[in-house]
Amino acid sequence: MSACAQSKKKHTINKTDSEWKELLTPMQYFVLREAGTERPNSSPLNYNKEKGVYVCAACKTPLYQSQHKYDSGSGWPSFDRAIEGNVAQDTDYKLGYARTELKCATCGGHLGHSFDDGPQETTGKRHCINGVALDFIPKK
Repeated sequence: MSACAQSKKKHTINKTDSEWKELLTPMQYFVLREAGTERPNSSPLNYNKEKGVYVCAACKTPLYQSQHKYDSGSGWPSFDRAIEGNVAQDTDYKLGYARTELKCATCGGHLGHSFDDGPQETTGKRHCINGVALDFIPKK
């Protein structure tokens, strides 16, 4: 288990590695539990324009509302803010310098990173999220 992906913090949902491997696809496990990154433009959710909510693929915690999604041109689903209290921040040194890592506050799954190059008319933030770490629930 990567130290970048999983801090020592206890989460509401805690599973063993083997339990996560049974629950998640290999790519979801790589991203959510090992802090991996999917290839840019590989997620259909990057192009999704439907109204609804994006939830954690591992534990189904609501993370992002569709109205806060925008096309950043980065190749990954991008949001200018998370649902308050549901996305935790950590510091990731995986590339040799500090980056703001975003994790599901419920299960600790790695989602992506936060950058300060988002829409200036809203928050100025870009939550760059791996699509495989998300499930989308359309608004009814």
